[in-house]
Amino acid sequence: MADQHPIRVAAFYRFTPFPDPAAVRAPLLALCEDQGAKGTILLAPEGINGTIAGTPAAIDAVLAHIRALPGCADLEVKIATAPATPFHRMKVRLKREIVTMGAPGLDPTAVGDYVAPADWNALIDDPETLLIDTRNDYEVRVGTFAGAVDPATASFGDFPAWFRAHRDDLLAGKRRVAMFCTGGIRCEKATAFLKAEGVDQVFHLQGGILKYLEEVPAAESVWQGECFVFDERVAVGHGLAPGTHALCRACRMPASDADRASALYEEGVSCPRCHATRGDEDRERYAERHRQTRLAEARGETHVGRRADQRE
Repeated sequence: MADQHPIRVAAFYRFTPFPDPAAVRAPLLALCEDQGAKGTILLAPEGINGTIAGTPAAIDAVLAHIRALPGCADLEVKIATAPATPFHRMKVRLKREIVTMGAPGLDPTAVGDYVAPADWNALIDDPETLLIDTRNDYEVRVGTFAGAVDPATASFGDFPAWFRAHRDDLLAGKRRVAMFCTGGIRCEKATAFLKAEGVDQVFHLQGGILKYLEEVPAAESVWQGECFVFDERVAVGHGLAPGTHALCRACRMPASDADRASALYEEGVSCPRCHATRGDEDRERYAERHRQTRLAEARGETHVGRRADQRE
């Protein structure tokens, strides 16, 4: 019987010094293209961050190359499978940061303590633990851990100012801080920030929400809802099973079942969140893009309008 999920999706990151990220880029991009891998990899002086998809052999080849880079030998990778690639291009980009926080002088390797998914529930169940969701507001709406503080930030770069503005109230009566994000990269950098701000006991979920959903049985889980992901899957649930959310092609935000039942939702054109902010010309343009996407699909082709944002 043929493999129903022939594509492997690999998500990874590593904070490690790259004095010359540009020198790393060219051979890495060439290998990815030669292997037919698709996705996005970010390179910066502080390390590497990426999600790529391809055949098992292609992913193995790319990961072997990355693990040979300085400081990447023990690179941790989250693997999922898919019936088709959720990406349509291969991009290797040079950035100032692999996840943008905008905190000058921060050492992203001076992090808090990792907590394995199996130990996470006990940590956050303690009333003296402050639990913070370090993701963006639209991600939190899709799902989060029970009792987590939502900073309601539009981007991760807003996190430092939010924490400094609310620090005293947040830490009142708390002995420790636990933080989490989708794959671990943002909460790891957030722990480095809190430690730089003088907070001693700081913890973060190793492997992020995705690792928790993969390893912790649903019956024991305290996760509520689904987890937004930055590709065409849109959201996943326990066991990393496909979620119920779709992506609004107008505003690139996740649309729930309730959103799609709204009179303001039109596939490929608008959702309740963005309907009032788009004019008739916008909607006509989106409708034509959606029509072209459907025609391309009927021909067995990929239309650029299908791509998802890469915002983590």
